[in-house]
Amino acid sequence: MIHFSTLDNVDVSHKTVLVRADLNLPIQGGMVTDATRVERLLPTIKELVDHNAKIILMSHFGRPKGQHLEEESLKHLLPTLEKVFGQPVLFANDCIGPDAIRMADSLKPGQILLLENLRFHDAEEKNDPAFAKALASLADIYVNDAFSCSHRAHASVVAITQFLPAIAGRGMQAELDALSRIMTTPKRPLMAIVAGSKISTKLDLLQNLVQKVDKLVVGGGMANTFLKALGYPIGQSLCEFEMMDTAREIVEQAKTSGCAVILPQDVAVATEIKAHMPRRVVLVFEVQPLDKIVDIGELTMADIRAQLATCATAIWNGPVGIFEMPPFDVGSTEIAKIIAELTRKGSLISVAGGGDTLAALTHAGCSDGFTYTSTAGGAFLEWLEGKSLPGVVALESAISP
Repeated sequence: MIHFSTLDNVDVSHKTVLVRADLNLPIQGGMVTDATRVERLLPTIKELVDHNAKIILMSHFGRPKGQHLEEESLKHLLPTLEKVFGQPVLFANDCIGPDAIRMADSLKPGQILLLENLRFHDAEEKNDPAFAKALASLADIYVNDAFSCSHRAHASVVAITQFLPAIAGRGMQAELDALSRIMTTPKRPLMAIVAGSKISTKLDLLQNLVQKVDKLVVGGGMANTFLKALGYPIGQSLCEFEMMDTAREIVEQAKTSGCAVILPQDVAVATEIKAHMPRRVVLVFEVQPLDKIVDIGELTMADIRAQLATCATAIWNGPVGIFEMPPFDVGSTEIAKIIAELTRKGSLISVAGGGDTLAALTHAGCSDGFTYTSTAGGAFLEWLEGKSLPGVVALESAISP
């Protein structure tokens, strides 16, 4: 079980609190297209404001690699932050140095200051203690509310905990509580739905899950490799032929662990992958030489529905088809609706994570239908792989508040 301090363990009144956020938001045409990460930060910010703390926000944005790039300045996010937080946000032109110090020192209780992009300094990604100490000098308390950045050993996530009392923010706390519950003490039976284009990118995840879950649904392009490895035709479908032995090994590991591996019984195929092609569904042994598998079929959806009805917990990472391209979105949409329905009935605890998965939930109109959705991406995957995350380890061993 993870042990870390939270806002419940510290008096922040009139203290300067340095909050590590993840403000690496998607932007198109100069506009933020998804403010979910800011909305997840709001409970921490609101609590700090309500307790008259002086709040300093820090984050990275993009990959400037130590250069000051105007297009990757965090000042472009100020309108979004002010809209979500409901109050003005001040801005420092650097995250350390005279300007940051001056503005931090002049903060009044309840005010919010945003520091410039941490990655404008290459010392951030090097986990440099001197850089971390300079950041720490701005505040009295450090709050990590960026689980999505906690798989990286960077200065604002790890080294900084050597210099300030460190606690988890409400978003970090909610994420750790949710993920610990499903992987450490889950209600069983526990099902994982894992999909994606390649086994090679999720090998550690699959190998860990077959030892932890009761049922493992494999979908997407990686299911093609499993089907091919088990002797089924896949036509012109995406396949990692060099991973076929690995696929067979995973199936054997699952048998040893008592985990049922659920593969497609039928699939949607097309000879050309483009939107609004006719949806043709065939059994897995009926795939033709020119066919490309683009989604699961109705029999497979019915099987997943039946399996989910017997489960108490479900984890989902990766759409099972090309959901961005109707009609190949049917499988992912149906799974989202099934899980949301069971969650609303109270018979299922459901957690989903990964950018494509959350996009599929939005596409299906089920964004609010899950018990918990993680915006963490890489950190979410590494947690499910059973890896220790440097930022979480740092919180556990941090200076007590």
